[in-house]
Amino acid sequence: MTRKQALDDPQIAAIAWARFRRIMAWMALGGAICVGLALLFLHWWAGQLPIHMLIATILGVWLTFMLGTGLMALTFLSSGTGHDEQVMDRLKDEVPLDD
Repeated sequence: MTRKQALDDPQIAAIAWARFRRIMAWMALGGAICVGLALLFLHWWAGQLPIHMLIATILGVWLTFMLGTGLMALTFLSSGTGHDEQVMDRLKDEVPLDD
C-alpha cells in the first residue's frame, strides 16, 4: 500500500485549498482595484464612457486579472504541496544526454 502524498492526503489538500482560496480572495480585491484604476484612466483620457464600454472594461480587466492570478496560484499550489514531484518522466531513459 502506498503512502498518500501531496494533494492525495486530505489534511494537506484541505490546507492547500484553503490557502488557494485565501490567495484568490485577496487577488479578487486586487483585481477590483485594477478595474477602478482602469476606469479612472479611461475617464481621464476619453471623458464620459458609454455603459457598454464600462461593462466591457470591468469584465475584461477583472476576468483577465483573475485568469492570470488563478493560473499562477494553481502553479504555486501544485509546487508547494509536492504534487509536482510525483510526476514520473517516462522518457528520461529515451532521451540521450549530450555531455
